[in-house]
Formats: sequence, structure tokens, C-alpha cells
Amino acid sequence: MAIFLSIVLLSMAQLPSLVAGTGRPRVIIIGAGISSTHTSISVGKRLSEAGITDILILEATDHIGGRMHKQRFAGVNVEIGANWVEGVNGEKMNPIWHIVNSTLKLRNFLSDFDSLAQNVYKNGGLCDAAYVQKRIDLADEADKSGENLSATLHPSGRDDMSILSMQRLNNHLPNGPSSPVDMAVDYFTYDYEFAEPPRVTSLRNSVPLPTFTDFGDDSYFVADQRGYEAVVYYLAGQYLEVDMSGNIVDARLHLNKVVREISYSSTGVTVKTEDNSTYQADYVMVSASLGVLQSDLIQFKPQLPVSSMSNCPYMFNSWKILAIYQFDMAVYTKIFEFEKQYPDANVLLVTVTDEESRRIEQQPDSQTKAEIMEVVRSMFPDEDVPDATDILVPRWWSDRFFRGSFSNWPIGVSRYEYDQLRAPVGRVYFTGEHTSERYNGYVHGAFLAGIDSAEILINCAQKKMCKYNVGGKHG
Repeated sequence: MAIFLSIVLLSMAQLPSLVAGTGRPRVIIIGAGISSTHTSISVGKRLSEAGITDILILEATDHIGGRMHKQRFAGVNVEIGANWVEGVNGEKMNPIWHIVNSTLKLRNFLSDFDSLAQNVYKNGGLCDAAYVQKRIDLADEADKSGENLSATLHPSGRDDMSILSMQRLNNHLPNGPSSPVDMAVDYFTYDYEFAEPPRVTSLRNSVPLPTFTDFGDDSYFVADQRGYEAVVYYLAGQYLEVDMSGNIVDARLHLNKVVREISYSSTGVTVKTEDNSTYQADYVMVSASLGVLQSDLIQFKPQLPVSSMSNCPYMFNSWKILAIYQFDMAVYTKIFEFEKQYPDANVLLVTVTDEESRRIEQQPDSQTKAEIMEVVRSMFPDEDVPDATDILVPRWWSDRFFRGSFSNWPIGVSRYEYDQLRAPVGRVYFTGEHTSERYNGYVHGAFLAGIDSAEILINCAQKKMCKYNVGGKHG
């Protein structure tokens, strides 16, 4: 389950203050989720040695954490955004898992998907488990063949193909999944993870997933009443001032500040917000989501970028914008939580993605509830299923501060496009899960991408190493 990524830059708070007495912060950070929040000892040592505190964090919402956010529903706190720590129990330690399980000891559950065959329903009840298992085994064989094929594809993406094309080459679902069982298995394998269907998802960059090859195959569902966002508050508390109750009271954090314009020059940056406030700094770190960058919420002056990185006349002066537009912002909607994880709460969790998410976001919740109850009653025809008393439908795609849940690898892109996406433009720097080549779409991807982006800025501000090299597409 590729999780919703809070895309923010809190660790930049550690950047070194190189020019004292300027009367303005060294760095303005746009967003206050998890991206680049500082935790690891090595990164903390590096940043503290640099010695910075001159920062200003502008967050559009009334809280930090971005898409790591809990909400009260049916008497319990449920996660409307990120919910899983994915990639656990491998040779390498997932940095988020250490915080969740060891440092904060957040309540969590192993997500055991081995019983999928026994839990696929049709109208009238359960499907035959033996038949479902055969279809799962067939899908697993195709996926394994896809891994082998993926390893042969050129890193530039020139030979890339969709996961659906790979399935067709393996004579698996040559026309796409058509039976209810095959559709359920295919959805679980791919859409549930990437929030987009196999026909638009890159084979080379998604099969196998680096998150699981690097950190392990297990995933853990966070179900703590403190919320998964406790991770963000823990990290923020390492450098922002908090009161006795753990509330952040640091004057460098400004909530409800909607950034609408970023002007930049060779001497500094100016940031204007929706309430007509103006802020100036030496640098700005933009951790807004990919969906926001693709929208018109934030205007850059001059328009991105300031110089061409293309030999094609029709692409002149547009390399940054093209990189932003080439990636997909997927939508993953949860309309439930698990009863096992929240005992006696009687809360059901329903998951939809992509176009179905967009459809549901645009209709009344009452209609969505009626649709869900119709499906549940068809699954349990012999039971007297009562109407749900309430429903909670997060709307990440409709929310102008997010415009989706997390990024997905489109077909044909490579490290070249990721480098362009992450590349600074003058004094404007970028971070977020969408700038993580290996772990985009995951909480740990946002976390690690933030550290990488912080180092890029530090190299320029402190070491005067400001040139960011983007290799050739087919190099």
C-alpha cells in the first residue's frame, strides 16, 4: 500500500546560519509534513555542526504533518492519510519503522495478506478459495517474469513498458483482467499499492519495488490513538520549541499561511501568502506536493525555470515544468478502518483508487454510503446487515493543498527526470516524496528525500558548491 506522503521540509531547520544580522531568515520552508525532517544521528551531527536556526516554516493548514493526519470518527482517532510502515524486517532498517516501533512504540499490526484467497467475495458470498489461489499463483508467476524482464530494460526508460504490457507478454490477462476474481487479484497486487492501474504504471521502476527489496517484505498498520503523525511531532520537537504538553510553540512555525507566490533572484527570495503577508530569505525550500506544483496555487516569478536545459526549440526554457508535468499524482481514498485494529469500534474500511477515488470525492457521502452498503449486503446475503450510522470520506484530490495522495512512476521516465524534478532553480530548492527516486510514494521516501535536499542546499550555502548536475537522458 503505497502510503500518502506528507511532503514537507522540517529538517531544514538545522541549516547553518552563515550570514548573521541580516534581519531575515536564511531559509523559508514551505510546508510542514515529514519530508526531510531530521532524525538520524549522522544527519543530525552534520547539520548541527553547520549551526543553523535562521528558518521560517510556512504551513498552509492548521497543523503539521501534511498527509500524516488523524481524525476523530466513531469514537476513535483514525488515519485519513498515511497508515502503514512499508518495507520492514529486511536486511536494512526502515528509518520510519525504528521511530514507530522502538522510539515512540506506536501501536501497530502486521498486515498479513496470506489469506487473500479465503477472502475474495462475489455476489452471494465467498468465492472458491482453491480457484482464487490458482489465479493468485498465476499472477505471481507473471510478476516474477516481470521482475526478470524489468532487469533487462535500459535505465533511461527508452525500453520501458506498462505492467499491463508485461502481463500480456506473459500471456497473463492478455486483454486485461475481466473476471471478478482476476480483477480483485490484479487490484490487490497493483492498484492497492500504486493507486493507479497497471496500464499506466512503469514496469522498470515498479517491479520489483526498492522499498521491499531494500527494507523487507513486511508492512505494519499503525493504529495508535496518538496518530501516525506522532512521528512528525517527535521529529519536529528535536529542534522546534514545545510546551509541557508537547504542543509546538516555536515562533518560527507559522500555520494557516497559504503561499501563493515565490519570487527569486540572484540575491534572495520573496514569498507572498494569501493573507497578503510578505517574507524574504536567502533561500526557499518548496516541499509542496507534486499535485500542488502541477496546479496554479503557487506562482513562481520568474516562471520556472530561469534557463534552458534542452536542445529542442519547443522545449526551450521549460525543463523544470516538463519534469513536474511528466509525473502522475495518484489518488488513494480510505473510507474505513479495521475492527481488529480498533476493538469494539465497529468501523469498516473501504479502499478505492484512481478514477473511482475522483468519482467518489465529487458525489455526496450519502450516495457513497448507499453504494458501500449495497456491496456489503451482496457479500453477505444471509445476514441482516444494518445501515452504517456514519461515513468519513477523505478528499485528498479535491483539497487544493494536496491535489492527490502520492506520486507514481509513469512509463518511460528515469533518473534523468527525477534529477530534473529535484534540481534547484537558482535559490529555489525542491523536496518531497516525489523527488525520491527509489522510494517515491512512501513516508520513508519523503523523509530520506528531505535529507538529500537539505544536503544539496547546504552544499551551496556553506561550501559554495551550487552546481547541480543532471546527466543525459540516455547517458
